[in-house]
Amino acid sequence: MFTLYGYGHTILAGAVLTLEVCFASLAAAVLLGMLGALAKLSPQPFLSLPAKLYTTVVRGIPDLVLMLIVFYGGQMAVNSIAEKVGYEGYIDINPFIAGVLTIGFIFGAYMTETFRGAILAVNPGQMEAGRAYGMTGLQIFSRILLPQMMRHALPGFGNNWLVLTKTTALVSIIGLNDMVQRAALASGATHKPFVLYGAVAINYLLLTSASIILLKYLEKRYSAGFSREL
Repeated sequence: MFTLYGYGHTILAGAVLTLEVCFASLAAAVLLGMLGALAKLSPQPFLSLPAKLYTTVVRGIPDLVLMLIVFYGGQMAVNSIAEKVGYEGYIDINPFIAGVLTIGFIFGAYMTETFRGAILAVNPGQMEAGRAYGMTGLQIFSRILLPQMMRHALPGFGNNWLVLTKTTALVSIIGLNDMVQRAALASGATHKPFVLYGAVAINYLLLTSASIILLKYLEKRYSAGFSREL
């Protein structure tokens, strides 16, 4: 039983792939979230309106539906474009890339709202002081805005990360051989679904528990020197 009926090694390999999806998706979500937050706060309508539409649409559609739309719809779009430019073969989108892009796209919308709130929480007078000292926009962002907004963003960021890790289980439906799909195949062969899916659940629990410990450490670190607001 402790070897999961001979499938322990394959589920462990699937867990490594799941971690890769998690971190790659997080990188995409953070990038989209930061760009989305800056666009949403922009006074220019051609930047703020698409950002508002992006967050509204993504947060209003179930993750599973978006996953299927991006994977199958994206595959159809890519092959349609390829056919128009004269390519006769069939382009099969890699499930890993499709999963990472979809999850990153979804959680980019949630990160947008998290970062937007964190930016608004920073005293704008400090950015004005930076401009008065002759700092460039990049220097103001990296030296003043980013360090302070992180303190406000971490609670929401942590919550998004925990949900994102669990959402990676959806990539199994588009053919990615992660630990959920491997457990499904193993349970079909051994007829022991409770044990095998239980192992997957424990793996997710270990990942989220370690994440909570790390996030609490980061929150304490970024809150150093700040008194609690009553």
